[in-house]
Amino acid sequence: MSGSVSHRERTALTHIVLIAAAAIVIVPVAWTIAAGFRTQISLLMGEFFFKPVWFNFAEVLFSKTSDFLLNYRNSIIVGVTSTALCLVVATLAAWSLHRMRWPGWVVHIFLAWALIFHMIPPVALASAWYTMARSVGLDNTFTALILAHTTLNLPMALWMMSVFVRDVPRELEEAAAIDGATTPVLLRHVILPIIAPGLAATAVLTFVFSWNEFAVALTLSMKQTATVPVAIAKFAQDFEIQYTQMAASAALSILPALLLLLIAQRYIVKGLTQGAVK
Repeated sequence: MSGSVSHRERTALTHIVLIAAAAIVIVPVAWTIAAGFRTQISLLMGEFFFKPVWFNFAEVLFSKTSDFLLNYRNSIIVGVTSTALCLVVATLAAWSLHRMRWPGWVVHIFLAWALIFHMIPPVALASAWYTMARSVGLDNTFTALILAHTTLNLPMALWMMSVFVRDVPRELEEAAAIDGATTPVLLRHVILPIIAPGLAATAVLTFVFSWNEFAVALTLSMKQTATVPVAIAKFAQDFEIQYTQMAASAALSILPALLLLLIAQRYIVKGLTQGAVK
């Protein structure tokens, strides 16, 4: 009986810890979304009950002084393009590292350098990238921002794709090679279908990191190419902080990543656990 009670207590404690962890994540997001439906006075007065208003969302989306829809488009362009580049380069690099008979020390050094580079704060690279982009005429262009985001997220994508490519059975590749498959055919018809869950997981994480990146986007972009995080920061002005409109913008910025996660959830879970299961 005591053992049964102890088990129930452990289960209850586990549930309490999980609920607390979920609350830590969910409550700030819920508060931000709710703040988007409040007036500035209601928010600053700390009213618990309030009458929802749509003014903030209308102001953010349709005001003549707002460029939020343009910023939204910019973030989608940068996020989708940099994610696609990361997937292509990371997949080819991972296949090269694990299938082209590089010496073991080359693979280890390459992956270690990628990890070290990933730990460098983006803001430490922003000024150098701005100088480089300006010197070649790429300042205030999507090209510079896309290349910067690709560089920032490529190490993570490389590490993830290395796991999935490494776990592909070599027997399948050898059988395809015996049947006369060239390298492009092998990659397209053998490797890619097997690592599709890994591609989905890597794509979602890369897109989310690109979508949320602020420091480099602030440095390399101007009004025409500014992304959503830069646009949200502009609601904090010198003499006024537009809290409710900032909250409405933040709530809208969640939608692409949330939609992507819902669509690819099954593949993400499978991709993130595939290496561990094997």
